[in-house]
Amino acid sequence: MGKGGKNLKAALQSQQSRLKAKQKLSHAAQVAEQRSQKNAKQQYTKGGAGASSTPGPTNNSNSKGKAKATPAPPPRRTTIPFRPTDTILLIGEGNFSFARALVCDPPPGLQDLPPRNLTATAYDREDECYEKYADSREIVAGLRQRGVQVLFGVDATRLERTAPLKARRWDRVVWNFPHAGKGINDQDRNILSNQVLILGFLRSVSKVLSLGPIPSFTTPKKRKSSEDDDDEEELVEEPMLVETEEGEHFEFIVPENIVKTRGTVLITLRNVVPYTLWDVPRLAKKPPPTTGSTPSNPRYTLLRSFGFNRSVYKGYEHRMTKGTRAHGTGTTGDGGEDRSWEFCLQDANLDEE
Repeated sequence: MGKGGKNLKAALQSQQSRLKAKQKLSHAAQVAEQRSQKNAKQQYTKGGAGASSTPGPTNNSNSKGKAKATPAPPPRRTTIPFRPTDTILLIGEGNFSFARALVCDPPPGLQDLPPRNLTATAYDREDECYEKYADSREIVAGLRQRGVQVLFGVDATRLERTAPLKARRWDRVVWNFPHAGKGINDQDRNILSNQVLILGFLRSVSKVLSLGPIPSFTTPKKRKSSEDDDDEEELVEEPMLVETEEGEHFEFIVPENIVKTRGTVLITLRNVVPYTLWDVPRLAKKPPPTTGSTPSNPRYTLLRSFGFNRSVYKGYEHRMTKGTRAHGTGTTGDGGEDRSWEFCLQDANLDEE
């Protein structure tokens, strides 16, 4: 590793140390809060036990109160970060089941997404992909039959140098669960290898994002009209209420068809250690300096983050970089939630394009 690589490694390791210290403090605060809540609950239980030991009308009243029906939980809110007019580039697709979910059985609001608007890529060669993922051959055949462009051997850190992608730009570039896949057992070195991968991707993807104004995302709400206004109320990203076949209720937040905006990058990871230690938002917003022949990384703006609900994308099955796991005995990623972060380039970086 040259001098530039050593400086980058030192910067990333320093960043890791700061993040670990921050997480330790956060964990300590959570433990203290849990203890406080536990003590308060115990005191309440003791008081409640004393009150319930005395028979009388009050007990009957309490029993009636407990018998009241529990209100149904509110529908789960999930964000669909695509419009049917978007051009979408998928990175590191694995078995291509996410691409299939977008065009074959799309979530609400994407029924009119033209398959030709979707480009799905994989890092593996085509024969390697079919060998790794038993269902990928059939999925790819179905996608191509519908008109989806499927590409193999695409390096996420060299997108602008990939022949079929040259001179093209996309509204959304998506990488679900990126991983270097190097099988490094040492956690710090593993984190470093994945941070270098993410930085390379963010550097390359800046060349293929659509140009335009910064996207604006609003909280779903209904604007109130004045009493003298006879027009209908204006809806701003009104949630779509949907019940799935499994009986789950969702509020789908789907962007409205507004003016074409700047292209965005969506990175999804499990929001749990070790993935949180990659510190993707910081890598995007404040990348470490580079030296030597390595170009400096562009700076991004974090537009929003939201829970990624796999069940919304019917038929989607996350596949590991090494291929289909035979016995599924690993525990990495247990707990936490899947979360997506959405970024766009800052204005200063657009001037450099």
